[in-house]
Amino acid sequence: DGIRAIAVKIDKKVSLLSRNENELTGRFPEIVEAIKDLPARECVIDGEVVALDEEGRSSFQLLQSLELEERKSPLRFYVFDLLQLEGKSLLGLPLAQRKDLSEKLCENIGEPIRFSGEIGSDVTKLLAEVKRRGLEGLIGKQRNSVYEPGRRSGAWIKLKCVNEQEFVIGGYTPPQGARKYFGAILVGYYKDNRLMFAGKVGTGFTAKSLSMLHKKFQQEERDHCPFVDLPSKQGGKWLQDITPSMMRKMHWVNPVFVAQIKFSEWTRDGKLRQPVFLGLREDKKAREVVREV
Repeated sequence: DGIRAIAVKIDKKVSLLSRNENELTGRFPEIVEAIKDLPARECVIDGEVVALDEEGRSSFQLLQSLELEERKSPLRFYVFDLLQLEGKSLLGLPLAQRKDLSEKLCENIGEPIRFSGEIGSDVTKLLAEVKRRGLEGLIGKQRNSVYEPGRRSGAWIKLKCVNEQEFVIGGYTPPQGARKYFGAILVGYYKDNRLMFAGKVGTGFTAKSLSMLHKKFQQEERDHCPFVDLPSKQGGKWLQDITPSMMRKMHWVNPVFVAQIKFSEWTRDGKLRQPVFLGLREDKKAREVVREV
């Protein structure tokens, strides 16, 4: 529940990059300073920046509000993997060996850096505990797996406890009542390289996030709908009340923004029930967003 980041350290110079190669260095100075103290002249680390709540749980929504609202909350950088060390690529080594090297690199470093090690093999018990704590889920990785950048590997799997995933923003509705900027965002996912509509999301926004998102949307406005299945009728009713006349009132944007959305379930017709906006993801390309559950 954080922002995936690649940390590159060369001597005392550190760069923090998202998976999209967006610059994160200036946003998390305390993480950058801590990485400078790692006992290696040169290394490349795969990890995740997270914000912790008062119970020590990671929260993507808290991380977003931390930046937008300037709230104070402890940040941590969880080290998942070590990709390069002292000029030598480690991509072809088994995961277990890369983990050993990562642990040695981090063993005498305190907060905010944390090594993410193995937590056991009894998946049933682990998932029950993760669910009890209200966490998102687990990542399962084969101990002999190599690191395969830029592709989904069957050796690494997600085990989710809550319905939460990324969606692509394709437009937004006009504001209503006292709300400013917009009413809801229209989100979807890619299937066979086509953007499919998944639903409207109208909750989870703050005054600052509404303003910030609206400014971003205005820079990517377009004339036509990016979803291939709007408008659409099912059972004689317009899908989520999006009629042809309503379509003319919508604001459409280029499908470049990725949102993290929590929801209760998928409906039978493949739409989101009770979706809540958690924040924008800058560490994932829109074209990589597919239906996960």
